[in-house]
Amino acid sequence: MMAPAFNRRIATVAAHDLFMAALSFELAVKVRYWFTGAPQDWGFLWHGTVLFTLTCAAVFWRFGLYRGIWYYASVRDLSAIVRAVTTAVLLLVPVLFVFTRLEDYPRSALPLLWGVLIVLLTVPRFAYRALKDGNLRAAFGHNEPARVPVLLVGAGDAADAFIREMSRSRAAPYEVVGIVDDRPGRIGRDIRGVRVMGAIDDIPAALEQLVRKDRRPHRLVLAGEFEGPLVRKLVDLAEKSGMSVGRIPRLADLREGHVEVRTVDVEDLLGRAQKVLDRDAMRRLVAGRRVLVTGAGGTIGSELARQVAEFGPACIALVENSEFNLYVIDRDLSERWADVPRSAILADVRDPKRLAGVFARERPEIVFHAAAFKHVPLSEQNPEEAILTNTIGTRNVAEACRAAGTAAMVLISTDKAVNASSVMGASKRAAELACQALARGEGPTRFVTVRFGNVLGSTGSVIPLFEHQLAAGLPLTVTHPDVTRYFMTVKEAVELVLLATAIPVEEASRDAIFILDMGEPVRIQDLARQMVRLSGKKTGRETDIVFTGLRPGEKLAEELAHAAEDLRASRYEGIHIGLGGAMDYELLKPRLERLERAARERRTNEALSVLGELVPEYRAATPTSATAG
Repeated sequence: MMAPAFNRRIATVAAHDLFMAALSFELAVKVRYWFTGAPQDWGFLWHGTVLFTLTCAAVFWRFGLYRGIWYYASVRDLSAIVRAVTTAVLLLVPVLFVFTRLEDYPRSALPLLWGVLIVLLTVPRFAYRALKDGNLRAAFGHNEPARVPVLLVGAGDAADAFIREMSRSRAAPYEVVGIVDDRPGRIGRDIRGVRVMGAIDDIPAALEQLVRKDRRPHRLVLAGEFEGPLVRKLVDLAEKSGMSVGRIPRLADLREGHVEVRTVDVEDLLGRAQKVLDRDAMRRLVAGRRVLVTGAGGTIGSELARQVAEFGPACIALVENSEFNLYVIDRDLSERWADVPRSAILADVRDPKRLAGVFARERPEIVFHAAAFKHVPLSEQNPEEAILTNTIGTRNVAEACRAAGTAAMVLISTDKAVNASSVMGASKRAAELACQALARGEGPTRFVTVRFGNVLGSTGSVIPLFEHQLAAGLPLTVTHPDVTRYFMTVKEAVELVLLATAIPVEEASRDAIFILDMGEPVRIQDLARQMVRLSGKKTGRETDIVFTGLRPGEKLAEELAHAAEDLRASRYEGIHIGLGGAMDYELLKPRLERLERAARERRTNEALSVLGELVPEYRAATPTSATAG
């Protein structure tokens, strides 16, 4: 059901406009008698004032003056005011004649009344707009017809800018035929003459109205930032109504004249509202310091390198065992932050002697350890490799930090380390234990562990797989109808990693784990169907999605914290502190050495057995052949 067209803000605007109508009548009569004839008191023709105000009430409602949002006053509003005032003044003469026979009313006051009322109605609207924008440039634009009819979601700055740009050029590709917005104060009002037709849930009813007017929209266009669940809902609504979904360009791009609506992508489906970040704390953490990033060519590592470079470190050491990945991130930093000293280092975290040499030369003050094997099925098939990289590699980096006197080491961990059911998850949990144990000991190094779920587009994750399958015309493979996962953009994940590292040690115990708030988990089957829709295909055919069964080590749902961990809020939204679960490093160290020997000597059963001792909740799966995907 459509929301009511009348609301408190419309009533406020109506009261303002009718007051101005009454005032303009009084002013016109007062000025006319002041300059020609004997001056008269206020209210001399009070009955005429009442009649003109009632006439304006009906005319202004018919012309939609009350529905205009002053925040977005424009030339279209000025045009509506001129037309409405002209109509009201022309109607005044016969109305006065019927009721008063025009007694004592000077005809020469009519032009004065027309001009005064236009000024009284226009100036407050444009003054409000000028106060908001700092100037009136945004209020003016051409009104040429556009082409593709679209329905906007969101009645804010982005909608106003988009409608304005559409009115500036004959070649503008879109025509905004309606707007929906969940803010009650906007419903029933206009932005540049375009009606806010209802709330988001009213889209079907709004479409019916537009169809009756022969203005059916072809696209549903997002004008603002919306969280993933709402975007997924809008994609469903659009598909049922035969519309595609798009997003308007960024405001900066609109101001430069780029108006092409872009396609909604996976980040829109899974994204969340941007949190307010303490960028000063992030800058203080990094600025002027020597920083080393392991796994610098990976998804997380490369984003860490970019964000660190932005905050002006003394230098960045990029450590990576993939020659190509190292080349790519080194080139990227050289092009975008050429003034930041850096070194590109081919090295493997499994090699403690190589790490010792690197640390002796680079003398890092902060180390971000992102190097890891994270593909669950491949780790199941190659358990020794996962153990040596994820667990032993982390221990090697941690001990190198302690030996070099590094101020802080940050371990990037995963939700798969919680109640681990896979080699990958158990090896990362063992890595957490190593850092927690070292954190409890003496020494200058602070060990920080940050745990979160999947990042969008990371190597080995489901989204690049789905994109590949869609591009190749293959069905999308989902392991189980009910499997769910947490998702976060890599940019948000890294920002929160930096923020977590900036939290003073006094606010959390030295062995705490910082756990990022991942929002609500997403059902992978639903994600697959949404990606099929975004690709322009129709869902529903059996070949769209194929269920392949859970793979070895895979869980239906991931968790972010152990039951034994005491979760507390941190000073920053989106970051929780998990306490508990640490052990003494001298007790842990012999087990890590046994694990390393078994893994290096390829004694798989013994390596998995020791891993199970370190991570009691882990139970090794029966060896099996699993395929990626």
